[in-house]
Amino acid sequence: MLDNRLSRPNRFLFTMLILAVALAVSCSDSPSSDAAPALSYKIIATYPHDTSAFTQGLVYDDAFLYESTGGYGQSSLRKVDLESGEILQSIRLPDQIFAEGITLLGQRIYLLTWKSNRIFVYNKETFALMEESPYPAQGWGLTHNGKNLIASDGTATLRFLDPNTLAIVSQTQVHQDGRGVGGLNELEYINGKVYANIWLTDRIAVIQPDTGAVTAWVDMIGLLPDRQRAAADVLNGIACDTERNRLFVTGKLWPKLFHVELIAAD
Repeated sequence: MLDNRLSRPNRFLFTMLILAVALAVSCSDSPSSDAAPALSYKIIATYPHDTSAFTQGLVYDDAFLYESTGGYGQSSLRKVDLESGEILQSIRLPDQIFAEGITLLGQRIYLLTWKSNRIFVYNKETFALMEESPYPAQGWGLTHNGKNLIASDGTATLRFLDPNTLAIVSQTQVHQDGRGVGGLNELEYINGKVYANIWLTDRIAVIQPDTGAVTAWVDMIGLLPDRQRAAADVLNGIACDTERNRLFVTGKLWPKLFHVELIAAD
């Protein structure tokens, strides 16, 4: 969520301040992984990733990645070749817009904004802006279940939106052991579950969307080696190739995108 233009020390201090405030406001938003199965990962392949990309949303479709990047004056929507990491198509968003999560449904790319209370809808092929609609919350992550869009706002809330009217039709609270699980960020819908990056952590929550229950935790610690983390930011970015059953993850400013297989934790 942080502006990409902040220096590394300032970004770190700003991040710690936000985290401290969040914890002070509601400790009930802290995730607990005691009751849900723990998963780890095995790296299957790595691909290049643009180190200037402050990744907010990530989608895989037909051998390409669609990625949104954040930052005031730096936000973009782009189409990227998976194998080479080459940016094949890109548009810059207005300077006052901080782009957040995206999802692709049919021929439409839906893009959330952080604090602008807007949703943008783009044509998949041309990236032409088709629609702009008001949205009554902060935008963080976005995915869909084939029927509704599913959005996060950094709290424990998931909102379900009609993809035609963009109206909120329902919402659920993500929880485990009777406690809210906050920090929900980038989202991906995979095999009936919502996978959610937990902001400022290297963990992904696997969520039953109709009940909000966390059914598993994925521990991604160590995915990007420590020697490369100093120049990078948090884990953020989940995409799924459903035809070949491939799961891709990356992070903000990361030099690599990883194809991983989830396995039982030791």
